[in-house]
Amino acid sequence: QVDRYLYHLRLSDAVLLDVMARFQAEMVKGLGRDTNPTATVKMLPSFVRSLPDGSEKGDFLAVDLGGSQFRAHQVKLFADGKQSSQLESKFYPIPKEVTQGNGAELFEYIADCLSDFMETKNLKHKKLPLGFTFSFPCKQTKLEEGVLLAWTKHFRIRGVQDTDVISSLRKALQKHEASFDIDVDVLALVNDTVGTMMTCGYDDQRCEVGLIIGTGTNACYMEEMRHINLVEGDEGRMCINTEWGAFGDDGALDDLRTEFDRELDLGSLNPGKQLFEKMISSLYLGELVRLILLKMTKEGLLFNGKVSTALLTKGKIEMKHVSAMEKYKEGLSNTKEILTDLNLFPSEEDCVAVQHVCTIVSFRSANLCAAALAAILTRLRENKKLLRMQTTVGIDGGLYKTHPKYAKRLHKVVRRLVPMCDVRFLLSEGGSSRGAAVVTAVAHRLAARRHRIDAALAPFLLSLGILQEVKDRMRAELEYGLKRETQANATVKMLPTYVCGTPDGTEKGKFLALDLGGTNFRVLLVKIKSGRRKSVQMYNKIFAIPLEIMQGTGEELFDHIVQCIADFLEYMGIKGARLPLGFTFSFPCRQASIDKGTLVGWTKGFKATDCEGEDVVDMLREAIRRRNEFDLDIVAVVNDTVGTMMTCGYEDPNCEIGLIAGTGSNVCYMEDMKNIEIVEGNEGKMCINTEWGAFGDNGCIDHIRTQYDREVDEGSLNPGKQRYEKMTSGMYLGEIVRQILIDLTKQGLLFRGHISKSLRKRGIFETKFLSQIESDRLALLQVRRILQQLGLDSTCEDSIIIKEVCGIVSTRAARLCGAGLAAVLEKKRENQGVERLHITVGVDGTLYKLHPHFSRVLQETVKELAPQCDVTFMLSEDGSGKGAALITAVAKRLHNVGQK
Repeated sequence: QVDRYLYHLRLSDAVLLDVMARFQAEMVKGLGRDTNPTATVKMLPSFVRSLPDGSEKGDFLAVDLGGSQFRAHQVKLFADGKQSSQLESKFYPIPKEVTQGNGAELFEYIADCLSDFMETKNLKHKKLPLGFTFSFPCKQTKLEEGVLLAWTKHFRIRGVQDTDVISSLRKALQKHEASFDIDVDVLALVNDTVGTMMTCGYDDQRCEVGLIIGTGTNACYMEEMRHINLVEGDEGRMCINTEWGAFGDDGALDDLRTEFDRELDLGSLNPGKQLFEKMISSLYLGELVRLILLKMTKEGLLFNGKVSTALLTKGKIEMKHVSAMEKYKEGLSNTKEILTDLNLFPSEEDCVAVQHVCTIVSFRSANLCAAALAAILTRLRENKKLLRMQTTVGIDGGLYKTHPKYAKRLHKVVRRLVPMCDVRFLLSEGGSSRGAAVVTAVAHRLAARRHRIDAALAPFLLSLGILQEVKDRMRAELEYGLKRETQANATVKMLPTYVCGTPDGTEKGKFLALDLGGTNFRVLLVKIKSGRRKSVQMYNKIFAIPLEIMQGTGEELFDHIVQCIADFLEYMGIKGARLPLGFTFSFPCRQASIDKGTLVGWTKGFKATDCEGEDVVDMLREAIRRRNEFDLDIVAVVNDTVGTMMTCGYEDPNCEIGLIAGTGSNVCYMEDMKNIEIVEGNEGKMCINTEWGAFGDNGCIDHIRTQYDREVDEGSLNPGKQRYEKMTSGMYLGEIVRQILIDLTKQGLLFRGHISKSLRKRGIFETKFLSQIESDRLALLQVRRILQQLGLDSTCEDSIIIKEVCGIVSTRAARLCGAGLAAVLEKKRENQGVERLHITVGVDGTLYKLHPHFSRVLQETVKELAPQCDVTFMLSEDGSGKGAALITAVAKRLHNVGQK
């Protein structure tokens, strides 16, 4: 008969798994911007973005408002590797006139108590950071701001709801500060549940869940920012205060609520609200037991049917009675004594039945609490994409601490519901007060760290004024390079390419193209068709260039190239044909004609001897003669930038600029012959290969170079040269990032101050990693995995900073590149003498094509700095291969026209 009453309080694992699924759905609803207003589980962002890392230290103040007493604390944290701390407290009773008065009186009382506490502890001469534990539901928009949603417990203070409690506290404290009484910096508003998680997080860095199970109940946990639609930004994590007590207020738990739950709710101060809390918190469990016993007695199942005053009096049976009656080791003596004190005079059978009721009620509480907690743990594991997860739950609250069986039951059920989570339950010491101090300490650490990171990265933030200056200086350098008297000393060499036309669609035939510009070398056969069915077909083979060849002798390099050509001709079955050939040679060359190119200087890691100052076409012809297997008609030596322009020019006749933004950085454009003083003739146009990578080698942009740029330059193969390229090209951006990371680590701002072997390794940070890390689609977890592949073991916070560093370096590169391009565009506009220029820029290079933001930032910068130019950016398809063939075809066409 007793079990019949208790049947609906017993919950099977199937029911608990269902509760778990319902709670997960409520969490998702609470996190969504559109669904949050109607969600019962409010999932309030706490703006606590980081867990303690063990480096927190110093003196902090914490004040705690939430119960019948106001508490002030001094907390000392020691970064001694043991996570030790010292807590000194003073408790102040809160008079009834304050709890039922107005807001000004409340906050003045808090300020007075704090002033008294600081005087007692001799702290009035110190400026200390303070954390405010405010155990009421608040909507936060930042860590040091919180708008009270509603009073709970016995508080009913006028004029505080819907206002920022931190502003009110600061206002009250300012009166004391004005009289030099105290000097306090309020840094954080903390919910007691968050405080519990942070307290335990200080002792165990795996702790990322906080649970309160006492007179009230709540849970918080660290959620991925990308899932929190209520807060801007998607990097890192933030602690979410679930406010789970309201779970079921929309009827989601109605099928599990018993007649006793309904009766209890109707008799409460807030009917229809906090229904989950009323099923599990200690404030209500004693009352639930009383209602069950009352009905059983009325039906003659207990106490011979005699209903005593105690059973009729609301609140007469408290949680302390329930806990004491469940102490089975003491047999029935406790139960008999408690019931006798309540004038119930039980028989032995009555004692057994009452004990059973208490057990079932508290067991249901533990079960429901476990189901909701299991939902949070499952979400954490899924966020981390782990098959199995180890984590710690920090716990506080009288029910968990004092009930003889509650903790064991909760642990057991949680482990049964989430077998893939290895959970450690850690009891909070120092409670929410120590937690508030830890939150404040973390905020203090992060603010100090943020300041130092901002200082390190500030030189990379280029204002529009500085970019305008870069554009103007680039423009001046372009002019120096074109003029006969200044060209010899110009850093931007403005090399004539002797490419005097762009494709007109009549080009046709078979052409060979060679492409040398990086660690790989390509040989291509290109078939061009003209007419209505205009097309380009390409066949190519890629060959590696070993480092010992790149940095060996010139003869070895060109012999290797000819060996690759021979392999390709054999492979294609065309060894006997004497085909016209275009040689894409992506290094600075001074040309005297289209088929003569003297190497000015190696870049991109090449160091082959006896090449600089030599004609690379002659070196190729000599290597072909040495091999004596085949002959080729070398028509043109081509720069990859020119090839890019020609490839796009084949599709769009308006394309007169080529841009490479990849391993290297360069621009070419069609210049009026009359402006090219170093070449005879004034008619028509010629493509100028600017070789702008050397911009700044004369010191004209030294004011924007950072210490990291100088370190990268000094450690390069060509110190003092190609300075602009070293700030804008893919070959160097990763190395700039590495230098910044080393500096930040030395300052103790990254990797816990430990510079790993990997980080010391030059070149480890390839630009492709920047592109991956900056991808909007990548969660921080994936960023951490990329860093792990590089041997860099980063925390979540480290990953955020590294992503920021990558972003700031690549953004500066794109903006500098945009400033240079704006200078070229303005020159073209003035050449044409038009108010508004319409032009197409052909672009190639992995940085432009593969980086998630580079192209957008570059285009935005061009719009800002060259507002009178309407630019179409066209991606080049194989500029160095197809482009070389097209240049050769155009050269052949122009040669034939000349002969006719």
